[in-house]
Amino acid sequence: MPRQVDHDARRRQIAEALLRVAAARGLESASLREVAAEAGISIGRVQHYFASKDRLVMYATGRLRERIEERIRRTVEAEPRPPGSLRTLRAILVAFLPLDEDGRADALAGMAFFHRSLNDPELADRYRDGRAQATEAVIEEIRAAVERGEARPGLDAELEAHSLLALVGGLIPDLLFDRCRHEQALRVLDHQLERLSGGGGA
Repeated sequence: MPRQVDHDARRRQIAEALLRVAAARGLESASLREVAAEAGISIGRVQHYFASKDRLVMYATGRLRERIEERIRRTVEAEPRPPGSLRTLRAILVAFLPLDEDGRADALAGMAFFHRSLNDPELADRYRDGRAQATEAVIEEIRAAVERGEARPGLDAELEAHSLLALVGGLIPDLLFDRCRHEQALRVLDHQLERLSGGGGA
């Protein structure tokens, strides 16, 4: 009987290989041959699933988003129960920071995809969609925190969400270049979150 092949798993395997290459050397040098070698399969097998590098890149962006969403879920689930909205908000933001090897790899791959998106309209649309989803998630948590009395009434949730995501976006390269230690980055983030609660902490 022929061996059953899990095609979704094979696509994920190839996408994960691209993410590792992108994190290590950027996307421009990530040829299908190099991805095949990283995945431990033939280039013909890669081309069977992805006819071009562009198709592989688009698929891999979805896999990268899944990895980030999985890390957010794990970080939120690790919070004490019942979780407060500001604690959940903090967990979401912390999940974007490169605080461990997986987070660092995802941040590096994400930066590689971002640079490519500047000259790739389809990838740019994917990046904007992801950013919009992240922004909306942060807005919802801020509004929930206001409703629960954890955050100051009258906050502009949209403005605060953009401010927090801009802060996280600035901390990422500082962490990648070792200009900022993990505890410093978390202290900066907590300082900003304390503003939402009026100084009461998250």
